Amino acid sequence: MARWANCVVAAVAGRGSLLDRIWIEFPIYFVTVCTFRRRPILARAAIAEILVDELRHARERHGWAIGSYVIMPDHVHFFCAAERDAKTLSDFMREWKSWTSRRIRAVLPRPATAATKTSVDTSLWQREFFDHILRSEESFQEKWNYVRNNPVRAGLAPSLDDWPYFGRIESLEQCP
Repeated sequence: MARWANCVVAAVAGRGSLLDRIWIEFPIYFVTVCTFRRRPILARAAIAEILVDELRHARERHGWAIGSYVIMPDHVHFFCAAERDAKTLSDFMREWKSWTSRRIRAVLPRPATAATKTSVDTSLWQREFFDHILRSEESFQEKWNYVRNNPVRAGLAPSLDDWPYFGRIESLEQCP
């Protein structure tokens, strides 16, 4: 059974079929995380390896399953879904950014002098992240097609298969 098949739709009393809200028991989220000031530092083998490693550990550390992902020079797109006792999405993202920041800083070149090292210079991620709840298989396909073609649209690769920074950690189609 698909994850989005377990949704409840509540109609507003007295309004016929107008929908008040849609609740999905275990939604799949489409998440985008951007680097601070959109610095193009992520599409490097060593950094992409760190990001993917941290995505692989998201389930055990945070209770979030990770599906497909694409790493762009200045942002990361991925699909994720919470398990029953998962951290909130905000807590997961805050901690994921913290883990990845520590590891990435270890491989990035250091500033020339202590005077040039300020908190602004060392911020890796934007404070915010963007998320969208997928409500149907169609929504999932639409977002994946967008993500899949991102490196091609940006002129970074002739096709997704030529872009080395994408993949899937696990399938999110099935409910936990």
